[in-house]
Amino acid sequence: MLSVILKRLLLAVPTLIGVVVVTFLLTRALPGDPAAYFAGPAATKQAIEQVRAQLGLDKPLPVQFVRYVNDLAHGDLGNSLTTGQPVLAELRSRLPASAELTLLGLILSMSIAIPLGILAATKPGSIVDHVCRIVTTAGVSLPVFFTGLILVYVFYYLLGWAPAPLGRLDVFFSAPRTVTGFYLIDSLLAGKFDLFRAALAQLVLPALTLAIFSLAPIARMTRASMLSVLASDFVRTARASGLTRYTVVITYAFRNAMLPVITTLGMVFSFLLGANVLVEKVFAWPGIGSYAVEALIASDFAPVQGFVLTMAVMYVILNLIIDLLYGVVDPRVRIDA
Repeated sequence: MLSVILKRLLLAVPTLIGVVVVTFLLTRALPGDPAAYFAGPAATKQAIEQVRAQLGLDKPLPVQFVRYVNDLAHGDLGNSLTTGQPVLAELRSRLPASAELTLLGLILSMSIAIPLGILAATKPGSIVDHVCRIVTTAGVSLPVFFTGLILVYVFYYLLGWAPAPLGRLDVFFSAPRTVTGFYLIDSLLAGKFDLFRAALAQLVLPALTLAIFSLAPIARMTRASMLSVLASDFVRTARASGLTRYTVVITYAFRNAMLPVITTLGMVFSFLLGANVLVEKVFAWPGIGSYAVEALIASDFAPVQGFVLTMAVMYVILNLIIDLLYGVVDPRVRIDA
């Protein structure tokens, strides 16, 4: 098992190197001049050149790249020009907010999409099957930011059921003592149940937005995979043996249909990390997505590069987890193949 993990990590090294090179070049190709932005609108040309020299942007690109790689090798992602804080510290403080939102959205999506896909596969052509198709079509058709705005308009503005979409906590609450960085878990560890309810209330709408966005591919793959397995010989044999419907569908069929679903879950989680950028802006969520957008608007290179590199590392870890899950779910799959 350890050798498999090491092999996967070694194979990921060229990918990460490519991400570093491409991100560096793209940030330098972006329109706008960071030196002019931070020097101010009334700055003279000489003042702008001084700021450019202070930022090291007057050096040739190869020199800037060598300096950037050297900083990365020492664990330094640079400092944000807009906040003045180290990028690594900012990402570390904001990553739990994005992870908590993404995981809750994925859990909500799975709790709806997987049972819906199983029911649609066991009753093809029924009302449940048609509902599954309608829901998946709607989930694919609606842009994630539009879904978020509609939910805010309905549940906050019209009905008044949801709190104001202004971050992780209401202004009347203080953040719990940081243990995991997840407010739901940290509030429970601290025994503050009112804080837990407040944090959950703020999470519901953005997590539901992500769940609607990711529901379609999970439900579709579950339905298609279950239909294929239910038509196989061993399922017919199980039914002929007098096994209960639950045992046939869940124990035999669903377990054998899980591999494509797990693959889809990995892809969906990757999509959600990207969709987080829009959702965080709609709900003023203080995650790494909104941090990267603000830095991009200000032509602040270091946070953007740190964000992309963080996403690449998370994708590598996610693919490694999926590879390991294959062998856990189905022992016939050789993860070292």
